[in-house]
Formats: sequence, C-alpha cells, structure tokens
Amino acid sequence: MAEDALLGALRAIVGDRHAFAEGDLTPWELDWRKRYRGKARAVVRPASTAEVAQVVRACARAGSPIVAQGGNTGLVGGSVPDGSGAQVVLSLTRMNRVLDLDAANLTLTVQAGCVLQAAQEAAAAAGLLYPLSLAAEGSATIGGNLATNAGGTQVLRYGNARELCLGLEVVTAAGEVWNGLTGLRKDNTGYDLRDLFIGSEGTLGIITAATLRLFPRPAARTTALAACGSLAQCVQLLQLTQARCASALTGFEVMNEFSLGLVHRHFPQLRQPLPPAPWTVLLELSDAETESHARATFEGVLEAALERHIIADAAVAESLEQARALWHLRESIPLAQAEEGLNVKHDISLPVSRVPSFCDSTGAALERAFAGVRLVNFGHLGDGNLHYNVQAPEGMEPATFLREHEAAVNALVYDAVAAHGGSISAEHGIGTLKRDLLARHKSPVALQLMRAVKSALDPQGLFNPGRVL
Repeated sequence: MAEDALLGALRAIVGDRHAFAEGDLTPWELDWRKRYRGKARAVVRPASTAEVAQVVRACARAGSPIVAQGGNTGLVGGSVPDGSGAQVVLSLTRMNRVLDLDAANLTLTVQAGCVLQAAQEAAAAAGLLYPLSLAAEGSATIGGNLATNAGGTQVLRYGNARELCLGLEVVTAAGEVWNGLTGLRKDNTGYDLRDLFIGSEGTLGIITAATLRLFPRPAARTTALAACGSLAQCVQLLQLTQARCASALTGFEVMNEFSLGLVHRHFPQLRQPLPPAPWTVLLELSDAETESHARATFEGVLEAALERHIIADAAVAESLEQARALWHLRESIPLAQAEEGLNVKHDISLPVSRVPSFCDSTGAALERAFAGVRLVNFGHLGDGNLHYNVQAPEGMEPATFLREHEAAVNALVYDAVAAHGGSISAEHGIGTLKRDLLARHKSPVALQLMRAVKSALDPQGLFNPGRVL
C-alpha cells in the first residue's frame, strides 16, 4: 500500500479532518521536553475503539509502525515518532469521555484520552477520590498514565497507576479488541493480562479505556514543611511519621537546598516560610478525622521530631490556600530548572534506607569528576523515588555541559544506583532516552523474557518500535 493509499484508508476510517500528513505537526512530533523531534508519516485521531482497531489493521497491511500518543507529556522520548517518516502517530485525545462511575463499587471507567484532571473531577463530583496526581495532570491522559505506570505525589499511600487500575480495554497488534474492563478486585482466572499492558509504553498494545479504583474523600488534609540537616534525618522523620500516622501519611517529599534556591532565584514571588536548610521536607496527612484532630496529630509528630533533634524547624499550613502554596513550591522546581537551563535528568528509585548513603557518595563522586556541578535533588522520599538532576557549573553553558558530559554523568549515576540496589527508572519509563541503558542495567534473563513477550504480542513490530527494547 503506497503512502497516499494509507492516508486515504485512514481518512476513510476517521474522516478527512482527523487523518493528515501536511501542515504543522509540531504538537505530535515534538516531545514535552523539546529534546526529541521526529517526522510522522501521518497523524490519525480516532474517536472510538472500533476506529482504533481499524486503524491498526490498515497500518499493519501497509507495514507502517504506530506510535500511540495521549497528552504527549512523557519525559523519555517514547511518545513521538522517530525521524524516519515511516511511523503513524495515533492520537487518542478525541477518546476523552467518562464512560461510567459506579459509586457503590468505587470505580470509574474512562476512555484512554480522558485527561487526568477530568478523571479527578469526575470522582470529586461524586464525593470520591481518584488519587493519582502529577504536575502535568491538566494535559496528561489516563492512557498515557497507565502506559508508563505513572507515579506522582501520593504513591506512598495509594500506589502507582498500576495499583489504581482494575481493568483495561486494549487493541492488539492484530487489530482485535480485548475487553477487560472489569471492576473486580479479585479475578484469579489465569495470567494477569492487565499488568502486561500497564507500563509497556505502547509497545504491546494500545490502551483505549480503563476502569480505575476510587476511594472515599479524606475528611481532613494537613500539610507542613520541616527543615532537616541531612537526608538521614529526613529518613528518621519518615519513620517517625509512619509510626505515628500509618496510612494517613499521603505525601512525603524532599527538596535539597539548591532546588529550593532555584525556585527563589527564578520565582522570588513565591514565599518560602522556612529559612534555607540542607533539606526541606513537605509532608501531608489525609484521614477521616476532623481537621482539628489531623492538625493535632501532625503537630504532635513535629514536636516529637524537634525534641529528638530530627528537624530544626517546621511550619504547618493553616488553610487550604497555604497548603496549596507549599505544594506550589515543590511543583515549581522543574520550572525553575528549565529557567536555569538544560540539565542531566535522572528518575531513580532506591530502597529508602539506602537513599542517604547513595546521595552522599554519588554527590562526592560527581564533584570529583565534574568540579562545580550543582545537584537539583528532590522527589518522593516516601517511596524511594528521587529526581536526581545534575546542573552545569555556574557560568558554564548548559548545552555544552550536556553535549560533553551527559554520557559520563549518566554512567556514574546509574552505576551508583545499581550498586545501591536501585532502578534507573522509577516513574518516567524507558522510552528512547534510556533504551540502550536498559540493556546494561537489566538482567539478560529479564530482557530475554521481555523480548519473548514483545514477539508474542506484536510479532510484526508494529507498536512503538525502538522504544524500551
């Protein structure tokens, strides 16, 4: 099938307005970080699962690979086409409806193109909670969240996207539809097909809908900042808070002094209620008790931490507006990094107990190898996930630093992660960015099994080729 014939076939399926190869395709060809730019053979925007299946069959007949795309907010170059001009971008953004909300079963079923914020709002309108929360929730889609097994700020209590999904609808590489949209908590009838597709980054099938887990909305939410002199003290604070508050602890974020310093430099209008400290912790409690009870519990934890010299200072939000302002500080770190210039990003996970030794030894090794580098170290300490980013020395052109040192920085950091029993990707995925690194850091047996799964489910190599494997 010639190229114009494929485009004609796609237009016959979805309509002329929703299949195109001309004009400005930047929104579909350029990734979120503006690091990867490809060339699409065509962009197609189906409006239903049946249309997705027809598009897959048409592309399979033409031998044209498919890159499934949601909100295009991925951070590892996995959601845009490569530069070959051979890959069709299948955008799911028209498939954005809420299909069903079952309050008694605590489930929400949505199409894959439903924006995360819309899913949150649908749950909230029913007095319930869908707890997945990301900085890009206003544009990231549920399908993309599941394809990358997104994490976010509340993993500590509710888990990753995988734990928040009960069922899927998926179009296979054969253009068939697997309807696994179940709201069951227990279904022990063979292989868990759902978990094959969640986290597969569009390489095994195209997620078209999902049934999500909902929760009762917390009656009270309390947020605080605490200053610590070391990461070891941050871990001690985490242990103390978990012991006192158990599952009520929903957020535990750490930010090093330089990361908050960047926020102050580039967004001086954002008030920082505590003086600069080596480490600042953002904590959040959510429970079914009253606001006054939650606040008293929090204050008791912080007082105990002060008495034990675990923290040096603390500030508790006294209103929802103040709580949002504290979270805004944390969420502004990536924006401040962008203002400062390009940096070498790492999304790593480690056993919580090993985070302090990793940071101490790796920071010292980076300083020895690249004098003057600045570490933008922040993230979800509660679940062991750090965004461990390396900024160029003051006065050095960021692009030059990346061009000359990125590979060496990555090798040093990822070897240290492996030595501490960690993972090179906690929540962002592999995509194109870490594909070659995966071969070095994943066991040969694991890679062999992954290739076998890929070959079985996508023998033609139709879905997202060149990503992950």
